[in-house]
Amino acid sequence: MINFISAPFKWFFKLEAAGGLVLLIAALIALILSNTNLSDYYFGILNTHILIGTQNFGLDLSILHWINDALMAVFFFIVTLEIKREFIHGELSKRKKALLPIIGAIGGMALPALIYVIINFETGYTLRGWAIPSATDIAFSIGVLSLLGSRVPISLKVFLVALAIIDDLGAIIIIAFFYSTELQYNYLLLMLITFIALLLLNKFGVKKFAPFFFIGLLLWYFTHGSGIHSTISGVLLAATIPHRKHEKDYSLLLKLERMLSPYVAFGIMPLFALANAGVALKGVSFNSLLSPVPLGILCGLFFGKQIGVFLFAFISVKLELAEMPSNSNWTKFYGVGILTGIGFTMSLFVGNLAFVDYSNQMEGVKIGVLAGSFLSAIVGYFMLLVVTKKK
Repeated sequence: MINFISAPFKWFFKLEAAGGLVLLIAALIALILSNTNLSDYYFGILNTHILIGTQNFGLDLSILHWINDALMAVFFFIVTLEIKREFIHGELSKRKKALLPIIGAIGGMALPALIYVIINFETGYTLRGWAIPSATDIAFSIGVLSLLGSRVPISLKVFLVALAIIDDLGAIIIIAFFYSTELQYNYLLLMLITFIALLLLNKFGVKKFAPFFFIGLLLWYFTHGSGIHSTISGVLLAATIPHRKHEKDYSLLLKLERMLSPYVAFGIMPLFALANAGVALKGVSFNSLLSPVPLGILCGLFFGKQIGVFLFAFISVKLELAEMPSNSNWTKFYGVGILTGIGFTMSLFVGNLAFVDYSNQMEGVKIGVLAGSFLSAIVGYFMLLVVTKKK
């Protein structure tokens, strides 16, 4: 059944830039819907509540929350599977190769956050958004880089993928520690019990996904009620999926990653963009970008990411802690660093968590994220176009 459904789209999935293009189209549709006569229907649908289960044992959430809390847990599940695979036998399994994207990611998270804090230092509660410009959108950044084809060395593509994955790991940690609400200890205990059950499935070598899936559903439900954001359940579930070095060519982890990745890239992520990128542009002017929140996000994404990634990576190479990507130079490397400023989905996601109690700030968040991501994409693309040669 899965092969039948996916067959018409397989040719499109093979395009490296396809994921980024679909995200872009979804974001444009969201902007159109939110700025036409259809805006009331658009926002009305997102705010429509759907009850799953019963009133006594179930969840009644808006469509927007089902997307951001449930479907995004699947996205974090896939991201964690990728991180786990890379650390076991991928690019991140070799110390010096792993250190460059790790150190670059640290710089690319720290400097944007610092810039945001400096700009928002005197505004009080808007400081909650400090982590918004720290994230890199994997699909969009790789999609833009892939448009350049063979002009960019494969080593730089691998570096960008690894950095974006580590960046997302950092975002997961930030969400768990800084954007959780008041903790419910009874649910935390149930989370622990279900997580231990998943670890036991791994320990005893269970290779069928069904037991992991059903216990994972319980884990998501308990996480949602615990005060920790429910997407963390996707991380915990993925961490327990078995994958060992001798299973390099086949494992449950690889099977799930290959099976689910297209549906995440071409289903869940565009749906997230469609639901979250809608912003009413009426009355928006250049001065709108000068407000602390959008300005902090814009400057963090565009200036902070590229400078932070380059500076930390440059120092690590000069100190011989890490190795420069092969067939590359610092000019090309800087161009790739600019593309890390494409925050988009991850930045919007963190923004939703940061200002969950201050919805009046979300317009500014969306403006800052869209402007910073668009500027990073355009400048990064054209810089790489100029400094690389067509092959």
